[in-house]
Amino acid sequence: MAKWTPTHEAPEPLEGPVVATITGGTILWFVLFLAQLPFYGWFDDRDATWWVWTCLAGAGLGLIGIWYVRGRDAAIKRAAASTDSTESNGPKVTEAR
Repeated sequence: MAKWTPTHEAPEPLEGPVVATITGGTILWFVLFLAQLPFYGWFDDRDATWWVWTCLAGAGLGLIGIWYVRGRDAAIKRAAASTDSTESNGPKVTEAR
């Protein structure tokens, strides 16, 4: 059987509002956690408290995700700004003192 090889190049990855997407997801997880808290006894009676704790874990991991994507966005903007300034001003020459 022959190995399949793609006949065209893969498309470029889409860049969208990543920070807003992760923030929205984090808020959703936290709202779901708060919505389930009044029913904790019901979940406990059915040995399904993992539903509640999964929502809290999703919110916590979302906070880490927000921190990560904000740093990533800032790094991308810094790299773009340094590339633009280097191209427009030419190479910078510094003297050693």
